[in-house]
Amino acid sequence: MAKTNASVSNKIRHSKGENIFNVFNIIIMIVMMFVCAYPFWYVICASLSNADALVLTEGLIWWPVKFDLLAFERVLQDSQVWIGYGNTIFYVVVGTFVNIIMTVLCAYFVSRSYEIPGKKAISIMIVFTMYFSAGMIPGFLNIQDLKLYDTRWSIVLPGAINVFNMVIMRTAMQSIDASMEESAQLDGASQFTILFKIMLPLTKATIAVLVLYYGVAHWNSWFNAMLYLQDSTKHPLQLYLRQVLMLNETSATQDATDSPMLGESIRYANIVVATVPILLLYPFLQKYFVKGMMVGAVKG
Repeated sequence: MAKTNASVSNKIRHSKGENIFNVFNIIIMIVMMFVCAYPFWYVICASLSNADALVLTEGLIWWPVKFDLLAFERVLQDSQVWIGYGNTIFYVVVGTFVNIIMTVLCAYFVSRSYEIPGKKAISIMIVFTMYFSAGMIPGFLNIQDLKLYDTRWSIVLPGAINVFNMVIMRTAMQSIDASMEESAQLDGASQFTILFKIMLPLTKATIAVLVLYYGVAHWNSWFNAMLYLQDSTKHPLQLYLRQVLMLNETSATQDATDSPMLGESIRYANIVVATVPILLLYPFLQKYFVKGMMVGAVKG
């Protein structure tokens, strides 16, 4: 009897106004979800449609129009796509590795800045770079002077540390109890031992979030490659995709017997090929995402 009364008392009773609000809230969320998701669905359907039939179709499309894989066949036969894929994978893997190493080292240094003379001046100089930069031309001249122009390192090294991501990592490290570090020091642990044996395991959720941030940034990056890379064999996939979408360079992908309208489907297929791999990364890091962001936002 007591159990029944407890279960009844634990039920949440909503007023009529709250129920109406919840209904409207659900409707608005569904509409927003549709607005965000439909463009992706449209691109997928258009890439799987017959080119001539797609051009003649007006309004919204919900399913592929005369299902056709010719656009994907032409895209996958394009050698520049595979070259771009290889370069992008290199920039994502190597660039993210460099980013994480440099960000972790900088964040650990700043999080322990109470032991360092001039800590305020150092922190101000680091944060200053988040709001002000020298600009495009000085950056280009700097890349030339460092002999990095037209090399893959011109894409990896200039953005080795993102200050915003470093602040998130620093805050996560500051949230760790200082007594753990003190105990390790009493046992004779060095700073690198404390960093790699204590700090990194306890901040793996934040590191996973930063891997996602840096990885997506490298995958979507094309502007620096356009500035610093002259050799097309070093161009990332996104720069090639820009040429296809903005400059309409699909003629090299098409055969002489293809329909003139196939270029439209090829552009959609290029978007799918360039987007799907990075989307597959999200499910593996999703469980760390919220936790890592919350840990990094406990205090400033």
